[in-house]
Amino acid sequence: MNIDYEFLYAFSKDILNLDRTIRWMGIANNFGVLLNVEHREGLIPVLTEEENEEYASNTITRHKTRKKFESKIGKLIYALAKYQKLNRVTIPINENYFLLIALDAEVKDFDSIIMEKIIPLIKKEKHNFGNSHTIDHE
Repeated sequence: MNIDYEFLYAFSKDILNLDRTIRWMGIANNFGVLLNVEHREGLIPVLTEEENEEYASNTITRHKTRKKFESKIGKLIYALAKYQKLNRVTIPINENYFLLIALDAEVKDFDSIIMEKIIPLIKKEKHNFGNSHTIDHE
């Protein structure tokens, strides 16, 4: 599970710049460890670095519990949780890496942001995340 950290940094910046409503993004491995985190310039993050680490760990654990239903309902494209202060999105990149995103609370077109901006960039760059099985985002 080797990954180029220069690539991770550039990919993270590219994700952050896809849409002005993206507040925060993190890339986690399949153990729930955040490998890189970026947030919108000038933004005061809602959670601390430690809280984001705990969030990532819990998110990946939740994802693993959902996997047992994949054979019946299909692979997860993305999971969204809507909170009062923000929207959180989990997008599997492949079996080893996950993109975690926080969007502004007032975002209503989150599906188009995810499906038309974020997932195309993931598809374009997924070869840089290693050779493990990739997630089909169709």
